[in-house]
Amino acid sequence: MSELTEGKKAPTFSSLNTEGKKVKLSDLVGENGLVLYFYPKDSTPGCTTEACDFRDHNAELKKLGFNVVGISKDNTKSHQKFTEKQSLNFDLISDETGEICEKYGVWQEKQFMGRKAMGIVRSTFVMDSSLKLIKIYPSVKVKGHVEQIIQDIKGLK
Repeated sequence: MSELTEGKKAPTFSSLNTEGKKVKLSDLVGENGLVLYFYPKDSTPGCTTEACDFRDHNAELKKLGFNVVGISKDNTKSHQKFTEKQSLNFDLISDETGEICEKYGVWQEKQFMGRKAMGIVRSTFVMDSSLKLIKIYPSVKVKGHVEQIIQDIKGLK
């Protein structure tokens, strides 16, 4: 897979959403676009903080015409528990095979406490309504990330 760059079409996919329904990328887009974020694991501290930040800013993103969708390798049952516990107001997509993570280049070797292992590198992809990538955020730091996305989307107008 070639490196994803802004201005190119986002890789398409289909997988199961939080309710276990099969959805494809084009089903997820809002009026003006989509904020697609990849995160390592449901119910872990950083991922919970990030998901709650998207939850708390979802109304503002919707007003801008953008839907939010999160993707991890967790199964739909895990996504359902995470969604209920955190009152998430957007879809989570299950990528148990890792195929979507591979397409977006977020499945990478990571180092944690001196050990190397493969995992999802927290990343966000913003695309317009035609699924063209308009902003890519690699190796995201959670604090302030959602606010930055909102500012960048406002700057596109």
